[in-house]
Amino acid sequence: MFFKRNGGLLLEQQLSSGEVNVDKIKLFNSKEIKKATNNFSIDRILGQGGQGTVYKGMLADGRIVAVKKSKMVDESMLSGFINEVVILSQINHRNVVQIMGCCLETQVPLLVYEFIPNGTLSQYIQGQIEEFSLTWDRRLQIATEVAGALSYLHGAASFPIYHRDIKSANILLDEKYRAKIADFGTSRSISIDQTHLTTRVHGTFGCLDPEYFRSSQFTEKSDVYSFGVVLVELLTGLKPVSAVTGSQEEEYRSLATYFITSMQEDGLFNLVDARVLEEAASETEIQVVANLARRCLNMNGRDRPTMREVISGLEAVQMSRKSLISAQQNSEGIDFVEDDSVGNWDVESLSEVSASY
Repeated sequence: MFFKRNGGLLLEQQLSSGEVNVDKIKLFNSKEIKKATNNFSIDRILGQGGQGTVYKGMLADGRIVAVKKSKMVDESMLSGFINEVVILSQINHRNVVQIMGCCLETQVPLLVYEFIPNGTLSQYIQGQIEEFSLTWDRRLQIATEVAGALSYLHGAASFPIYHRDIKSANILLDEKYRAKIADFGTSRSISIDQTHLTTRVHGTFGCLDPEYFRSSQFTEKSDVYSFGVVLVELLTGLKPVSAVTGSQEEEYRSLATYFITSMQEDGLFNLVDARVLEEAASETEIQVVANLARRCLNMNGRDRPTMREVISGLEAVQMSRKSLISAQQNSEGIDFVEDDSVGNWDVESLSEVSASY
């Protein structure tokens, strides 16, 4: 009864159509999952969100997993659940959370993922987890990893995939603090010749592409906009939406709008996180990343970069940064230096990148 109600027939239809990678999807029975999660014990809860609760579990073979227990039993919502199974079965990328299977024999449907141990990116940005602090190098690396995963989804997957809810709360960090994109419940795959989806507007306030909000047409550039918000979070340490202090009525400020206004008024460095200011090899590299973020947040989707262009910009900053730091370290070990030509070259090359991005 539960299997049918939870979309089992729809999933079987997808399996038979060849749209699902059968080798990647295991249908777990309810006993396996209850045992793995200690009957969904409260002390196994990893997190809770709009779509459900995630539990930590251990399978009979010793593998640690994350079990997502959906909130809904409404039939109209089940297509989103089955959609996530279908989408994730098609994805094979080191920076995307891997699905292991699902269980449809329980009152609400369950998804089983690989376990990612170190929480969400938003928790680190906002200082909720203090055991590991986000250095500027790590922030750049995480941004590059997320950009790489999105570029893969948009262009390298078997069908182009739009995530549709990119935000720091949906980016997990693994045991080596590498980024893993999660939560594909609202994602959609499209045929190669399609350029957009026309859908009911869905997303997170503060991260949602305003062009999509106006037109209901979601394109790959809508994901680019949301990535731009994440990049600004990494630069500033601020939330995508924050309450405005001192206002008589309850008001909220969009980080994207605040960031763009600050850049227009030459106030970027008043907004940048103190750790970024301290660890950046030069103000120029901060400016390059900020310009890249501003391009991602362009109100006109056509003028935003592709994720492949974003990767190129971020990698240019990282390469130039390594070269500049290496030159600085070498000069510290030498008694005399006629000029700082290597370091100057890097700053100049970064300035050229800044002009491009």
